[in-house]
Amino acid sequence: MSSLRIEQTGQPAEELNFEQLSALGGQIEDVSQSVPGRVGGAVRLQAILDRLQPSQELDYLTVESTDGGFSASVPLDSLREALIVYRLGNEPLPKDKGGPLRFLIPNDEGCATGGADACANVKFVGSLRLTRGPGKDTRPTTPRRHTELHENENKGSN
Repeated sequence: MSSLRIEQTGQPAEELNFEQLSALGGQIEDVSQSVPGRVGGAVRLQAILDRLQPSQELDYLTVESTDGGFSASVPLDSLREALIVYRLGNEPLPKDKGGPLRFLIPNDEGCATGGADACANVKFVGSLRLTRGPGKDTRPTTPRRHTELHENENKGSN
């Protein structure tokens, strides 16, 4: 399994592996209880933030896929309930379920809001980046691209 790389402005990057994620508080045994239709076990983003204790001036979180091809940058205050799905049972989350890591926002704002919306639920997560102000965001900005994204997602896994 890949580790979760976490970068924050002004600090050295950190990496959390499967065992370190498992050892954090805020574990969710079954994400389907919070995000119907999704599977796996997760840790709350807040548990990761509690470990890192980022500066108060860092107000955005950018979630980026492992290949760097997709990212979403969202105000941190709107992500307090967000989850990092990292396992299926006691094993790392498989790629066919969005692994190695998957970012999920329970009660997201729907689609195409540009905030904590359904398009910020990122599969194949490689890194989290905490910044002051927005970071790289490749979410669709037109209705057509937005529809295409969801059509491609529906062909993939849950």
